[in-house]
Amino acid sequence: MILELLAVAAVAPDVQKLDWLAGTWVQQKPGAVVREMWLPPLDGAMAGVTQTTRSGKPAIIEFARITVEPEGVTYTAFVGRQPPTPFVLLPGKPGEAVFENKAHDFPQRVFYRRCGADLCAGIEGVRNGNPVREEWRYRHARP
Repeated sequence: MILELLAVAAVAPDVQKLDWLAGTWVQQKPGAVVREMWLPPLDGAMAGVTQTTRSGKPAIIEFARITVEPEGVTYTAFVGRQPPTPFVLLPGKPGEAVFENKAHDFPQRVFYRRCGADLCAGIEGVRNGNPVREEWRYRHARP
């Protein structure tokens, strides 16, 4: 138990390195608006929510958290009625975060990176035997 706590404390600064993700990000496209909001890191954790609004349809709301787990810094997605899905942070460059779960059906990776002042995000993996990648570009929302 003590070793587990020490391991978690040692990794907590890695969550702080993701502070560039914090803020409200917006993508507008014909018929839809996607807003993604991340709270700044606090005590080794971040919380996020994504809201997709489409003309004439109910909003889709998804939640995520980034926490320190025994496996390392972990992005956990809470999508619809599916069980929470964890993705572990891979080593990478500053301003970029790739989280992976090879055992998940799709996606197997969730990624974020700064694209200048914008935030690029996406998912990728294999679906039905074919590689699939979806990517989105968000602009920083001004208060």
